Amino acid sequence: MYQPSDTGRAVSARCVVIMGVCGAGKSRLAGALARRLDGACVEGDDFHSAGARSRMAAGQALSDAEREPWLDAIAAAACAAARPARDVVIACSALRRSYRDRLRSRLGPPIFSGLAFVHLTGPRALIAARLAARDDHFVGESLLDSQLAILEPLLPDEAGFTLEISPPVDAVVDRAMEMLAELDPQRTGAAEAEGAPDRHHGSS
Repeated sequence: MYQPSDTGRAVSARCVVIMGVCGAGKSRLAGALARRLDGACVEGDDFHSAGARSRMAAGQALSDAEREPWLDAIAAAACAAARPARDVVIACSALRRSYRDRLRSRLGPPIFSGLAFVHLTGPRALIAARLAARDDHFVGESLLDSQLAILEPLLPDEAGFTLEISPPVDAVVDRAMEMLAELDPQRTGAAEAEGAPDRHHGSS
């Protein structure tokens, strides 16, 4: 687990994890939301090993054991990117509850004062069309059904909410900001300038 490099004091940074199956638009939303919050963005795909990338490119799903060091690396990168009052947005599939629990155990105090998951969801046909249209990524449509099969949506005791991906990305970002404001009205009230999510569960 990441340990703070300075005095170990708590910071007011919040962490938001954009989750969902491949092709749901996690990277795009994470980047756009991080810009809106004036925060940092951590791209989960950057932390896959070469072997994991090759297996996924061949349509082979990763095992839970293979995902554990990947999740830990993502969490460490997010902690390293945190600064006082600087939010961090992560793009990470986080399909199973156990994966989210692993992230939760590493993305809390003293580094982050709050953590929320944003589950992107939409019609399979739309997601498949997006995957078929991209040729610059190691994950393709062959993995979609296996990811949908293991997907465990957010439970009521998990902080976060679900967003539909069909609208334009700017509209999805606007909705995310509204939902984050409901989670923490005081902090996200100044959100367009500084932003920040906290803990709650809901849906769009």
